[in-house]
Amino acid sequence: MKQNDWILDVLADLKSFASANGLGALAEQLDDTTLIAAAEIASQKEEARAQLNGEHGQLGSNIAGFGRHQRA
Repeated sequence: MKQNDWILDVLADLKSFASANGLGALAEQLDDTTLIAAAEIASQKEEARAQLNGEHGQLGSNIAGFGRHQRA
């Protein structure tokens, strides 16, 4: 899900701006926000992989089961 990775760049830019303009509390909050965003993006990627692997696994099982029924 690379289409969501851009948000990490935006958060980094916002943190840089906050730091450069004396907004330390905001910069720290943006650090936390970046960690949360990265975790959620990683979670979405893992869910997508699991769904993809699950679909392939089910397809393989269905084909094997179908073949056994034909032989019987």
